[in-house]
Amino acid sequence: MTSRIRADLIRQRARLSRWLHGPHMIAFLPAITLSGFWIGGELALVAIALGIPVLYALGSAPGGGLLDLDRPLPDLIDGATAGDLAQKMLENAADAKLATACVMVEAEGLNDLRRRTGDDVIEALRAVMLHRLQGLLRRGDRVARLGDARFMVLLGPSVRLDLEALLTLSDRIQRALEEPVETDAGTQFVSVAIGFCGSNRLRGKASGDALTEAARTALTEALGNGPSSIRAWSDTMQAERNARKSLMSEVERAMAKGQIRPWFQPQLCTSTGAISGVEALARWLHPERGIVPPLEFLTALEDAGQMDRLSEVILEHSLTALREWDRQGLEIPRVSMNLSDVELRSAKLVDRIRWELDRFDMPAERLGVEVLETVIADSPAGRVAQNITALSRLGCQIDLDDFGTGHASITALRRFTVHRLKIDRSFVTRVDRDEEQRRMLAAVLGLADRLGLETVAEGVESVAEHALLAQLGCDHVQGFGIARPMPQEQLVDWAHRHAERIASAQNIGRGAG
Repeated sequence: MTSRIRADLIRQRARLSRWLHGPHMIAFLPAITLSGFWIGGELALVAIALGIPVLYALGSAPGGGLLDLDRPLPDLIDGATAGDLAQKMLENAADAKLATACVMVEAEGLNDLRRRTGDDVIEALRAVMLHRLQGLLRRGDRVARLGDARFMVLLGPSVRLDLEALLTLSDRIQRALEEPVETDAGTQFVSVAIGFCGSNRLRGKASGDALTEAARTALTEALGNGPSSIRAWSDTMQAERNARKSLMSEVERAMAKGQIRPWFQPQLCTSTGAISGVEALARWLHPERGIVPPLEFLTALEDAGQMDRLSEVILEHSLTALREWDRQGLEIPRVSMNLSDVELRSAKLVDRIRWELDRFDMPAERLGVEVLETVIADSPAGRVAQNITALSRLGCQIDLDDFGTGHASITALRRFTVHRLKIDRSFVTRVDRDEEQRRMLAAVLGLADRLGLETVAEGVESVAEHALLAQLGCDHVQGFGIARPMPQEQLVDWAHRHAERIASAQNIGRGAG
């Protein structure tokens, strides 16, 4: 409420300022002075002399004429002021029958950089970035900092501000800001995301707030599409953003109602054919849409800050399933669950897992923790590394997931006490038909063997792939060719049928001998 009142006050000041500085005041001031003298004499003249400066003071925006685009802007402004500045620029453009645009720029990863280098380096980087932005722009353009790492550029009225021109400008801004910066802490490299919106893309009567919000939405899209992304605002973008917000709210409710739970995909030992473990995979059991795959809701859970809660749910259901399978006499040595980078950064992760294992009276070695290779490669130290090491010491089995897609070194494999390599399906697909693929896979398996690590091949989809993997020495296999993920109860029936198939095959083998 306070910010809204402040924004309204600023707008009123802006209107008053425009009225006081308009060309009509050339005639109005002498006229009001003369009229005042005729009506009230000298007393009226004194009142006018005191009142007019007060009006001009009230019409001045905070920060010494902040809303006057002809004057230099302060380095840091707030959102309300940004909207008013954009409104002024829109009015100037409309008067000239020209276009304007708002460009939002954000330096990525400044918080991580601050932890490594300190506040002084960050301040130096901001100053350099602001200076570079100012050097790129024309006389009528304006730039100011909106937050910790965000800058706003307002482009002065121009004839040609179409999509191509704004993309070219954004690319030029990005290349200039991503040039390395020399600081007291050494050379610093920063990636920059950009979102923009031209006034001609806004439908109906455009406002300053609408223009800045559109550019902000485009920047959010850019930040979500990897480093150094550039995005232009569109109507569909806003609709997609609203849809994501709706999905975020829905998935939070689904979590609270117990609609999200694990399904289990079996892993088989290539030597014996027996079940060597299962992987717990999150599934959303939607009451109307049916089974919602994880790709459609995991991002929403992450945006909602619910990844820790998801790992709690998956862990509890997985240990419950493991205990029930034990009770039914099924031989399932362990269950594996995936932990994302976000989950691995939780300070409570290890204590929570230890407590759950104690509660279920389950040995730690029966719980596998799958960590992406990229996480290990990008986190050689810090909280993530500490948690992985602590889980290994607890007795949990550490699986390096999607091996071959990241850059984990051999040193990292030993430091984190990895137990199994999960070979990415890109190495497995067509391995029975592609000689080059077969040589690559053999090299990976040979490396694992020399390091004393077990291997699990993901994405096995055919009997031929399964057979060849066994011949090459891969220890375990997993994929749709073995079994699709299934609920806890369904796995029981599948496991019994699988045990019968193995027994039948063994009997056939003995009979043939």
